[in-house]
Amino acid sequence: MEIWINPACSKCRSALTLLDAEGADYTVRRYLEDVPSPDEIRAVLERLGLEPWDITRTQEADAKELGLKDWPRDEASRDRWVTALAEHPKLIQRPIITAEDGTAVVGRSEEAVRDALSR
Repeated sequence: MEIWINPACSKCRSALTLLDAEGADYTVRRYLEDVPSPDEIRAVLERLGLEPWDITRTQEADAKELGLKDWPRDEASRDRWVTALAEHPKLIQRPIITAEDGTAVVGRSEEAVRDALSR
């Protein structure tokens, strides 16, 4: 199990606290420092069953600067979104937890973190 975190994020800290309380075996990836490649982002999206715009923090300053709210959300634009996430990792929703069964969840709630633990 791996968890992508921003240490400054309260949701990330809560997820780590819960993982520790449950005795989970996991690896922490500080994705702002160890930035995922476009291929890693695509792989996580596949595990999540989501599109890149589904995990984009559209209220971030970088998103507004890029004009993401006006970008098309279709297959033809998918690579553009993935590239933006790789170039501006602050835009990636957090925390993302990759589960043992090959799936992943965005662990913003206790229920989502427990879901990852049960897989």
